[in-house]
Amino acid sequence: MRAGGHTTVIQRILERRAAEATPEETTATIAVMLRVMPPPRALLVCQDAPLLEQLARRIPPDMLDYESLADEDDALRRFESEFRPVVVTDSLELVRRLRARATVRTPFILYVAPLDDTAGREAGFAAGADECVGRRTSSRELDARLAAARRIAELESVLRVTLAENRKLSATDDLTRVNSRRFFSKHFPREVERAARYGRALSLVLCDIDLFKSINDTHGHACGDQVLREFGARLQLSLRRGIDWVARIGGEEFAVVLPETGYQQALDVARKLRAVVAQPPYTNEGKTMEVTASFGLCGLDRVPGGERRLAERVLKIADAALYRSKNAGRNRVTATMLNATGE
Repeated sequence: MRAGGHTTVIQRILERRAAEATPEETTATIAVMLRVMPPPRALLVCQDAPLLEQLARRIPPDMLDYESLADEDDALRRFESEFRPVVVTDSLELVRRLRARATVRTPFILYVAPLDDTAGREAGFAAGADECVGRRTSSRELDARLAAARRIAELESVLRVTLAENRKLSATDDLTRVNSRRFFSKHFPREVERAARYGRALSLVLCDIDLFKSINDTHGHACGDQVLREFGARLQLSLRRGIDWVARIGGEEFAVVLPETGYQQALDVARKLRAVVAQPPYTNEGKTMEVTASFGLCGLDRVPGGERRLAERVLKIADAALYRSKNAGRNRVTATMLNATGE
């Protein structure tokens, strides 16, 4: 099966599992899961030393987390001890031996043929390779093949995790159709870990609808549910699709995760969200009503590495900022910058 075929099948299975959600919600959820994953682990196995060195130079560390080996037997031992979802090799024999293994999980194998010709590619496919390239292929083509291998490995990992949990992970909040509290608890720490790994920025915004109990008491719970649905939709429409994400983490409390976003930019986003969720007014049975929210922000221009329980600390700081907004009169943004040495 071709690389594109693998990707399409996996996406269809994932989307069938989330049939109750819209395609946009499924795509956004998968995008978050893919982004927080570290690069797939790989084995780079070439008997030709110059080729091994050449490939090692051409594979960036954020593409594949690879280990370079020259010996096939050593490579098989490493593979047996720890599964690697991607294997790049110039050995047809290694391709055959990997494919002969009777295991549930199989790697994506990219075979590097000695010549970029039909015969070399056919030999690779016959041995069991998923994709083949010639040794002298262009950098652009090699990058494309490696990117496809990475994407397939990542999608298979998402599928495996999703199936293994057997729907225990309720990714979407039933009422608002944003991500659920369970999803936030699982993936926000991964966002923090990813940002720390690469020294990137990250910000967290918490928001809480002001005086929500009075909305339920005055207009009824059905109206309150409608406000929650529209509130979640307004938040999502104001964010970057496939990058920023929203989760409902309490009755009327939401979290907005802003990857690759430092303190000042996140503060601008939070101020924009405060305005967007309040205007225009909400409607109930033909009547308009004012709905506002309070916001708390914790922003990091560069997430420090090596700090344990950092995700919990960021959440706690954002929560404290939110309550300062509540205590200061509501309908406002309170922000805190966090750095490696403290607030």
